[in-house]
Amino acid sequence: MRVLVVGGGPTGLTLGIELARRGVGVRVVDKAAAYFDGSRGDGLQPRTLEVFDDLGVLDAVRAAGAPPAPLRVHLDGRFVGEHWMTEPRDPRPDVPYPNGWVLGQSQTEAILRDRLSEYGVRVELGTELTGLEQDANGVTARFATGEESRFDYLVGADGGASFVRKAIGVAFPGVTDESFRVLVGDVTVPGLDPTVGHWFAGADHPMQGVALTPLPGTGRFQFMTPVDAGDDASPEVMQAALDRYATGLRLTGYGWSTVWRPNVRLAGRFRVGRVFLAGDAAHVHPPTGGQGLNTGVQDAYNLGWKLAAETALDSYETERRAVASRVLGVSTDLLDKYVEGHPDAHKRGEEGFGLDITYRAPDATGTLVTGDRAPDAPLLDPDGKGVRLFDLFRGPHFTRLCFGAPAPDEEHAYAVLRPGDRPGHGRYVVDAEGHAFAAYAAAPGDTFLVRPDGYLA
Repeated sequence: MRVLVVGGGPTGLTLGIELARRGVGVRVVDKAAAYFDGSRGDGLQPRTLEVFDDLGVLDAVRAAGAPPAPLRVHLDGRFVGEHWMTEPRDPRPDVPYPNGWVLGQSQTEAILRDRLSEYGVRVELGTELTGLEQDANGVTARFATGEESRFDYLVGADGGASFVRKAIGVAFPGVTDESFRVLVGDVTVPGLDPTVGHWFAGADHPMQGVALTPLPGTGRFQFMTPVDAGDDASPEVMQAALDRYATGLRLTGYGWSTVWRPNVRLAGRFRVGRVFLAGDAAHVHPPTGGQGLNTGVQDAYNLGWKLAAETALDSYETERRAVASRVLGVSTDLLDKYVEGHPDAHKRGEEGFGLDITYRAPDATGTLVTGDRAPDAPLLDPDGKGVRLFDLFRGPHFTRLCFGAPAPDEEHAYAVLRPGDRPGHGRYVVDAEGHAFAAYAAAPGDTFLVRPDGYLA
């Protein structure tokens, strides 16, 4: 099988890894001449960390990034206290990564590229897709270089202005609000504590000001402030905005910057024949809530194993479009609060963590049913060494858990036993503290099949 992935951002890279580790012949192309260099989507949600655990990149992501920092709030130049966007939470047996993580998007992409290269696949820069045609047996792709090549499937992960989406005639309804603009960019601010974030505003309008949040490993901050129509993303505009609320701070270094307008759109379809859409090509979000990158990674995680097995391909659109629609609602609600100056505009709740994503049927009932996220739990292997359910799930396979009963003779089937249970034949693990039985609300004899993307089959 050959698959073409158009777009070398986090979505395309995740999909490339998912396909390559299953032995699929995959090309990842991007029309850009150079890799993106900037923070952009710098917030990784807890469920994305679980995905990265499975992909084998979590250690690198955690080493390069840092936990979210509190915001030190200054009103009229006076420090008035600290604010947490999300209160830090302790890990639980079923949720090992309960908090988000901060890492600039270009750093995340570099880690994913390194992982992809371990499978012998590299992003082909300067490779622009200029045409595609599909039939019942495959897709013909044409490139600006004059190359024409044949693939079994093609995935457009080429951003909000997606050429692929337009080429297959998929509508992209939604709204773009021209009345509200926010300048975002990467800056250096000598003398400002880089271990915490900073909020500078006036006491009369405390929700309108300048946010500077640290970018781990770079010595920079991500700068954010509302701007007027006609303002650009220049250093002069940034400095003038900061001068309105703070004194004695000079911006001395600049990186990526942009002025964004609220853009909320959802593709009418995620699949047309052998062509699929993922990430921003399928849905674009306002940056409030930090959902765009994370939702795209989840798209790729859902699609990869199905595409490799050529199974349940229609379920990709059914499952992911519903999730994207809900996430767009979360981001839009936060944006509305921000525009209105609501005091809770900067607070984040569990609805944005991705841990409650479910593909369960609308009429399904129960604590844990088909389509729900498979929880983690600590266990002991037969030698008494500590392992976790996530260790058993890691990889491109399905995993079968048989609670209190022998496991069938399958490579990734495990009997989950309580202390004192007889192991019988086959592989087994011991739930010494009862966390796995509790997380799965399992009774002896219950069996769960876990999909390669960590949801119950």
